[in-house]
Amino acid sequence: MNKEEILIIDFGGQYNQLIARRVREQNVFCEVVPNDISIDKIKEKKPRGIIFTGGPSSIYSDDAPKCIDEVFKLNIPILGICYGMQYMAYELKGRVKKANKREYGQMEVTIDNSSKLFNGLDETNVCLMSHTDYVDELPDGFKRIASTQTCKIAAMENEEKNFYAVQFHPEVNHTENGFRIIKNFVIDICGCKPTWKMDIFAQNAIKNLKEKIGEKKALCALSGGVDSSVAAVLLSKAIGRNLTCIFVDHGLLRKNEVEEVEEIFTQKFDVNFVKVDARQRFLEKLDGITSPEKKRKIIGEEFIRVFEEEAKKIGAVDYLVQGTIYPDVIESGLGKSSVIKSHHNVGGLPDYVDFKEIIEPLRDLFKDEVRNVGKELGLPDYLVNRQPFPGPGLAIRIIGNITKEKLDILKEADYIFREEIAKNNMEKELSQYFAVLTDTRSVGVMGDERTYDYLIALRAVITDDFMTAKFAKIPYDILEKISQRIVNEVKHVNRVVYDITSKPPATIEWE
Repeated sequence: MNKEEILIIDFGGQYNQLIARRVREQNVFCEVVPNDISIDKIKEKKPRGIIFTGGPSSIYSDDAPKCIDEVFKLNIPILGICYGMQYMAYELKGRVKKANKREYGQMEVTIDNSSKLFNGLDETNVCLMSHTDYVDELPDGFKRIASTQTCKIAAMENEEKNFYAVQFHPEVNHTENGFRIIKNFVIDICGCKPTWKMDIFAQNAIKNLKEKIGEKKALCALSGGVDSSVAAVLLSKAIGRNLTCIFVDHGLLRKNEVEEVEEIFTQKFDVNFVKVDARQRFLEKLDGITSPEKKRKIIGEEFIRVFEEEAKKIGAVDYLVQGTIYPDVIESGLGKSSVIKSHHNVGGLPDYVDFKEIIEPLRDLFKDEVRNVGKELGLPDYLVNRQPFPGPGLAIRIIGNITKEKLDILKEADYIFREEIAKNNMEKELSQYFAVLTDTRSVGVMGDERTYDYLIALRAVITDDFMTAKFAKIPYDILEKISQRIVNEVKHVNRVVYDITSKPPATIEWE
């Protein structure tokens, strides 16, 4: 695949992944790299354009992140965002000042839509501002192309050199037409062609894996999630029964998920599938544990132990397959391949399993791209479009101690919730929805008897990026039906509540 690349140089901004996703949405490949990347590395990648991200630093602080100044001499377009704009202005001999107070929130921005960057936009747009420093004096060769009532230079350009910068954040949903601004830069200014498409990616990945592995053996830890499932199918298409998938049933998946995964990988794809029933083992390890962080640690470590035991039965393999995806790479150190997230799939396995090399076929992809690859490979929609699910599974959707009884209660309640959402064709409207078994018991009346049973909380959110989220306004009649079914059909539950808190201030998960 011809990968015309946009390079995103990270200055510590909280939205760096969002910028990358917005570029990928143009079907253009991009990658996020640290700000201390060498000029030789940049040249080696041959980017069509560069984006400087935002960041929390002041350009005047001693530890202000900077990039090699030769980047401005590469004769390629550059877009600076927030701190990236201040860095550009500072390096090119403009002047940056500290404001009396931080400007944060949605502001009305007046723009010059004759600029290539703002082509097709109205003269006023509401944009998200988040800064304390600001550009007070333009560098030579630049002109102002946007302003607000409190920020006289909200965007600037040097059209001759194809340098552009904005003080606001075009990558977030709070900025009107931000998607168009990114597109104008990537497609029109950088001249990228939209060639980064998942059908071509899948074909090339299978071909490359087949050439790399040949008749050698590979081992995959299959969690049942989207990432590991898609990685496994890619390998199965490339090497068939030379791939062995180990699926650990720890008892913490949702109702029917174990059976669904087993059916897919035994009936639809030709791989060696090994299922390990470790339900009792995990329950014993989690007995009496109430801290969500301790639960996470125990589950991760025990998963590794179980996998290690099963892998030893197989013997030496040439390759270990992991479902690492691009956000994992970014969070683990911006492309430093030696760093692997400890909680991601089998991150600790290299110390325990006899293999020669790790294969991560999805490490360049975001989650939505992984889903599209899964569709191209023929995975069923119910797996490809599976709701985001925490690594520790239902263990952190049970508040407090975990028992088999509590797992059974939550599985049934969660299944009813998901079933009713599906019946009402709301699956695609909601970004994530699930049930939580709280550690609260309340008084109730069922029949003529007093009850003292568990409280189930329902959670449903709508979001594009999972960094912020709004609670979903599910119609009352649907919520009423869900509540009635849970109370009537699930033993030991007598009360259901609906969480109407957005993120922030809450998180999406309860723990």
